[in-house]
Amino acid sequence: MEKRKLNTRSMIMMAMLGAIAAVLMFLEISVPFAPGFVKFDLSDLPVLVSGFLFGPALGILTASIKIIIKLVIKPTSTAFVGELSNFILAAIFVGVSCLIYRQNKTKKGAMIGMAISTLVTAVVSVLTNWWVIFPMYAKMFGMSMDQLVQIAAATNPLVKDVVTMFILSIFPFNIFKYGVISLVTLLIYKKISNILKKYMQS
Repeated sequence: MEKRKLNTRSMIMMAMLGAIAAVLMFLEISVPFAPGFVKFDLSDLPVLVSGFLFGPALGILTASIKIIIKLVIKPTSTAFVGELSNFILAAIFVGVSCLIYRQNKTKKGAMIGMAISTLVTAVVSVLTNWWVIFPMYAKMFGMSMDQLVQIAAATNPLVKDVVTMFILSIFPFNIFKYGVISLVTLLIYKKISNILKKYMQS
C-alpha cells in the first residue's frame, strides 16, 4: 500500500514537473548568435530534475509530457518541427545526464553527467538539424536552406553557408543552452530534490 502511495505521488510529481516545463517553453528569448527562429528557454530544467529523481526513462517521459501539455495550451506554430526537435534534444540531454548520474550519485557525478551530456546534445543537434529538422522546416514553410542561412547570418555574421550555420551558430547555441540549464540545475537541485522527496514520502 505504501509502495503504491509512493508511486502515485511520484507520478503526480513527474506530471507537475512536465507541466512546469511546458510553461517555461513560453518564456523564451532570442540569442544573438542563433537564427531568429531558434529560441532559448529553461524548459528542460524541470525535465532534468525529474530524470535525476526518477531515472532516465521517466525523465524522457517527462519531456514528452512537456510537449503534450504545450501543444494543448498552444497549437504548434512550426508544423510540429520545433516540438520534434525540442523533444529529441531533451531526451538526449536528460538520458545521457541521468545514465551517468545513476552510476555515481554524487555532485561530481551529476557535474560529469551534465558536462558530457551538454557536449553530446550539441553534437546531436548539429546532426539532427542538418539532416532532418532544418530541411523539414524549410519544406513545410516553402523555404530553401539558403534562405535559412540568410536568416542565421542576419544575427551571426560568421555564418556564410550551411556548414557555418550549423557549426558556428547551432552548435554554440546548444552548448550555451544546455550549459546554462546544467549550471542552474547544479545550483538548485539539492534544495528542490529534498522538498520533492519529503512530499513523495509523506
